[in-house]
Amino acid sequence: MPATLRSHRRTSRACSRLRTMDLLHSPLHDRHVALGAKLAEFGGWDMPLEYAGGGVLAEHKAVREGVGLFDVSHLGKALVRGTGAADFVNACFTNDLRRIRPGKAQYTLCCDEDGGTVDDLIAYLRSDFEVFLIPNAANTAAVVARVRDAAPEGIEVTDLHRDYAILAIQGPSSDEVLQALDLPVDHDYMSFADARIADHDITVCRTGYTGERGYELVVPAGSATSVWDAVMAAGEAYGIRACGLGARDTLRTEMGYPLHGHELSAEISPVMARAGWAVGWDKETFWGKAALERQRAEKTVPTLRGLLAQGRGIPRPGMRVADAEGSELGEVTSGTFSPTLRQGIALALLDPAVEDGATVVVDVRGRSEAFTVTKPPFVQPSTKES
Repeated sequence: MPATLRSHRRTSRACSRLRTMDLLHSPLHDRHVALGAKLAEFGGWDMPLEYAGGGVLAEHKAVREGVGLFDVSHLGKALVRGTGAADFVNACFTNDLRRIRPGKAQYTLCCDEDGGTVDDLIAYLRSDFEVFLIPNAANTAAVVARVRDAAPEGIEVTDLHRDYAILAIQGPSSDEVLQALDLPVDHDYMSFADARIADHDITVCRTGYTGERGYELVVPAGSATSVWDAVMAAGEAYGIRACGLGARDTLRTEMGYPLHGHELSAEISPVMARAGWAVGWDKETFWGKAALERQRAEKTVPTLRGLLAQGRGIPRPGMRVADAEGSELGEVTSGTFSPTLRQGIALALLDPAVEDGATVVVDVRGRSEAFTVTKPPFVQPSTKES
């Protein structure tokens, strides 16, 4: 593992621990405080990590078996609008917007010219004239600045980060909750529809970050508390539980979903993260195309793999991965205890020669713990179930 990557990890972890007095608050902050949430800094926002009355394990279980409600209003929001907006966005980001039609959403990546990942985000194609973007919280300003600087005359790029809240309703009972609110549930995975709830205009997106069937509601910030209250009331019959970022992290790790700053970064490209499926390789151009094509052809960069504990070890980011002889193979990028599998799991950047099924050793606080290299997801997803 390159020393620069290891240094980046240490710097990122140190920065994440810094607390300042000017953290941003979600429009739902008062609701979180009333529910006894343990708050933590994330991407410059003061967000709920877990709630009183159960914590991460109970919240994780609610999403896998019933339904949970997340506030993810820290996520960015931006609008690209004007003649040729869709073609312009397509020339910026990795995925190919021509693969989808208006009313559909697409996972894509914003890269540097050297192939490093500025951010991963969702693009919502409203029309050839309008594309709505949801980047990560900490990277919103950088993404908006890059897109705005590249925009030709006639295309407007607007940062709407504070204008909207986002509520994620996730789990096998999510359809029932939306139906109780007279919200649409018949659209395909990665589709969205405009709707109304409690006299508020919202967008219902069949997306999520948990691996379960679910929806994300994009709501005007001033309507957030009314919509939150309506969802909680409608979900009471289905055992709905407010869920924090702790459960969101264990859920996404079980799916092998990347988190920017861990599996993707300025030093970790989509090729390294095995996100080539989100790259439109046949497109004429996109930011970082030449560098990514070179990495894809050479096949020498570290690549993202899954690790499944053979024993009781719980891996954490930054832990060293080696072979049986002690030769370094890479580093854990994300690691946790899987509440579903009841064992340790991890994502790690490893030497590309390491094969699935191989046994590797992780240094877990001075103990050598054996792990099996595998291909995520660790838990079967149900996002696309009809």
